[in-house]
Amino acid sequence: MMLLVRLPYRIALNDVSTPVDYYINEVATNHLNHNTRNNKTHKDQTRTYEMAARATTFYNLLLTSLQLLLTCHVTFAAGGKWDLLLSNVGISAMHMQLLSNDRVVMFDRTNFGPSNISLPNGNCRRNPQDPVSKMDCTAHSIEYDVASNKVRPLTVQSNTWCSSGSVRPDGVLVQTGGDRDGELKARTFSPCDDNQCDWVEINNGLAKRRWYSSNHILPDGKQIVIGGRGQFNYEFFPKTTSPNVIALPFLAETSDKGEENNLYPYVFLNTDGRLFIFANNRAILLDYVKNTVVKTYPAIPGGDPRSYPSTGSAVLLPLKNLEADKIDAEVLVCGGAPKGSFILASRKRTFVKALDTCARIKINDENPQWMVEKMPRARVMGDMTLLPNGDVLLINGGSAGSAAWELGREPVFVPDMYHPENPVNSRFESLNPNTIPRMYHSTAIILRDGRVLVGGSNPHAFYNFTGVLFPTELSLEAFSPAYLEPEFAKLRPKITSPKSQSTITYGMNLKVEFEVAGEVKGPVKVTMVFPSFTSHSFSMNQRLLVLDNVSVKRTSSVFGVLFGTSRNFEVQVRTPRSAIIAPPGYYMMFVVNQNIPSEGIWVRLQ
Repeated sequence: MMLLVRLPYRIALNDVSTPVDYYINEVATNHLNHNTRNNKTHKDQTRTYEMAARATTFYNLLLTSLQLLLTCHVTFAAGGKWDLLLSNVGISAMHMQLLSNDRVVMFDRTNFGPSNISLPNGNCRRNPQDPVSKMDCTAHSIEYDVASNKVRPLTVQSNTWCSSGSVRPDGVLVQTGGDRDGELKARTFSPCDDNQCDWVEINNGLAKRRWYSSNHILPDGKQIVIGGRGQFNYEFFPKTTSPNVIALPFLAETSDKGEENNLYPYVFLNTDGRLFIFANNRAILLDYVKNTVVKTYPAIPGGDPRSYPSTGSAVLLPLKNLEADKIDAEVLVCGGAPKGSFILASRKRTFVKALDTCARIKINDENPQWMVEKMPRARVMGDMTLLPNGDVLLINGGSAGSAAWELGREPVFVPDMYHPENPVNSRFESLNPNTIPRMYHSTAIILRDGRVLVGGSNPHAFYNFTGVLFPTELSLEAFSPAYLEPEFAKLRPKITSPKSQSTITYGMNLKVEFEVAGEVKGPVKVTMVFPSFTSHSFSMNQRLLVLDNVSVKRTSSVFGVLFGTSRNFEVQVRTPRSAIIAPPGYYMMFVVNQNIPSEGIWVRLQ
C-alpha cells in the first residue's frame, strides 16, 4: 500500500496559508488501526506514516517562516518566548482550570485507555461498563503546581470528556457533565496545599445530559449550564431554580444538519446582568431570570460558523469605565471554519482552509453591528486568552479542516497578539512560533505571573503516539509574552499592598501600593482577571476589568526624597460596584505600567 503526501509546488503571495494536500490511502489508514497479519508490513507502514508526519511538521514550520516574511499588515515584533516546562505530565490537557492557590487542575477522559501516570497508592478505577478499561490504575486528571513545576495524579471516577465548569465564589472548582457515565455528574475540587484534596463526585447533579455545553458563573454565585449535544435548553447548578431545565429554542435554530456548529456556545455575562450567547454565526441577549430573549444580533457577515466543530474562539474584551451609568461591552470572535468543512473533512477527507477573520461587536449599542477584521492567518481550534494588560493572545490550532477526531490539518505555530485599543488594520502582531503542533483538544490559560500555560492536543479516539500525523501530546509549555522580557524589567511594577489572598468588597476605594525600578508615566492601570475554565478553544468565565483610577501619587521616605532613590507609588482605584459587573470570587489583580503588567496577586471579591 502506498501513502503519498503531496506538498504544493508553489505558494501564492496573496495566500501564504495554502493547505498541504494530503492523499492518504484509506485502506492503509484502516490497516494501521487494526491488527495486521504481517507485522513487518505494519512496521513499514507505521514508519512511512511517521516520516510523513515529520515532513508535514517541517513543511508547516517552513510555511510559518514564509508567512512571517510575506504578511504585510502585521507588526513584526516577533516577541515572546517558549519554554518547555514538562515533557510528560501523564495526560493530555483537554481541560484546564487555574485555582487560587496557583495550582492548575487538568483532565482528559476516563475511557481513553491507560494514561502515562499511575494513580497513587496502587489505587485503580473499576468500571464494568467502560468500553476500553474495565479496570484502570492510571490517572486521567492531574494537579500542576506552578511554583514547583510538578504534577500529582488525581482520581476522577466518571467520564469527564468534553465537559464544562467554573470556580465558585469560595474558590472551589465545580465541573459538570461529560459522556456516558459522566453525563449527569457534577464534580467538585477544593484547593489545598497539603496534596490531600481530590475530586468529589455528585451523582445526578444535573437534570439533563451535558456534553459539549458551556458554563458561566452568575452574580449570585450559582452556575448556569447551557446547551450540549442534543440539549436545546439550560439549567442551573446547584438545582435551586424551579423549573430547573428551561428551553432555549435559539440553540435548535443554530444547529446545522449533519454538523451542529452550535456546541460549546460562547457565553458572557453582560454589564446589565443578562447573558450574551453566541452559537454558530449569531447571538442573542438572554434574560435568564425571565427566560426572555431581549435582543437578537445579526449574523456575522459571510454567515460561516464559528462554533464547534467549526471551532473558532471568543472573548469579552476588557470592561472599562465601570462607574458609568451604561458600561460598554464588546465581544470579539475569531477564526472558525467555512460551513460544510466538518462534512468535507469527515466524509471526503477534504480539508478546507479555515477562516481568517475576526468579528467584533458592541453588544449594548442600540443597533449593534459586527465589524469584520482580517487576521494574519487562518485559524481553527485556536485559543483566545486575555492578558493582564488587556491584549488578547491567539494561540494553538490549525489552518485547515475542522475540530473532531483526525479532521484538523496545517498546525498554526505562530501566536498572534490582538491589541484592541489600536486602530483598525494595526491591531495584530505576530509573535515567535512554537515547534509543537497544538491541534484538537489543546488548551491555554493565563497564570498569575503573566505567562500563558499551553498544553494538550489529542485528535485521536485514544492515546496515540506513533503512526499518526499529530501524536497525542503530553507536554506542558509556557509562552512568555514580550512584556516579560528582561528589557522591560525596570518598568515592571511590584505590588506591595494589598497582600495576596486579601478580601475586597464591592464599590470600595482601594489603595494599591507598588514599586517600580524605572519610570512611571502615562495612566497606570489596575486590572482584575477572573480565571477561566478552558476547553475546546473556549475560556469560560474569562473576564478582565479595568478599575476606575481615582488618583496616582508617588510616595517617598525622607531618605528617598534626599537621594532620589524612592520609586514607591500608590494608586487609588474603585472596585466594581456590583456582582453584575464582576461576579463574586477570586480574581488576579495586576498593576500595569506602560503596558507592562506586574505579577498578579489574588484578591477575593465579595
